[in-house]
Amino acid sequence: MELSMKGRNALVTGASLGIGLAIARSFAEAGANVAITARRQEPLELAKRDIEKIAKTKIVTIAGDVSKAEDCTRIFETATKALGYVDVLVNNAGSSQTGKFDDITDEIWQADLDLKLFGAIRLIRHALPAMRDRRSGRIINILNVGAKAPEAGRAPTAVTRAAGMALTKVLAGEGAPHNILVNAMLVGRIESDQWVRRHAKENKGRTMQAYYDEMGKSIPLGRIGTAQEFANLAVFLASDAGSYITGTAINVDGGLCPAV
Repeated sequence: MELSMKGRNALVTGASLGIGLAIARSFAEAGANVAITARRQEPLELAKRDIEKIAKTKIVTIAGDVSKAEDCTRIFETATKALGYVDVLVNNAGSSQTGKFDDITDEIWQADLDLKLFGAIRLIRHALPAMRDRRSGRIINILNVGAKAPEAGRAPTAVTRAAGMALTKVLAGEGAPHNILVNAMLVGRIESDQWVRRHAKENKGRTMQAYYDEMGKSIPLGRIGTAQEFANLAVFLASDAGSYITGTAINVDGGLCPAV
């Protein structure tokens, strides 16, 4: 089965590296025009060149911080001006902010909510009217498996991501009469820049591959996933092949999460 996104325009946040870049690249390879956004312009330009090596579609870069309301507005307006409309929105921007509950200040809670929850809320708010008018749309919220099975010491991320899962379900119900499909993809342990940074910080003489191999031992499939494997599902959900799937939160984790 060939997955095609020809004629579709996508906006992907957190798209300069890792999972976001893999999704943007895969969308473009499937025929979509893609606006990619992240905080810094230089990595976005590198990402654009990477995508243009394999795809001939239009790639637009927009530097901005989705934790800020004014940046969300500017990002969406710029993407719409460049592409004409946005019919696929992927809310991928985020970080893995964790700690003991007693150590999490109001400022940390608010920053996490602004980035991961309100960033998605604000961009969806911009995207929905045109999607309703066109009677077509796809929204994919990238969360993590902590949204379903939170562990001690995993706040505020697990809490914010759980809110993102509830948002997904609410919007799926509201979007369904307008053919707007809203789903979540839950990250388990996937090769990403986040793990590269953590390896650099924690490195005890292990290579990156040895670090990944050690992480994989706790996963039923025996390995961590690749960003491309994660992106494959995003393409499916954004294409016509995923036309009867909405309101779901799909684990992409090699069987790691105990909750289905």
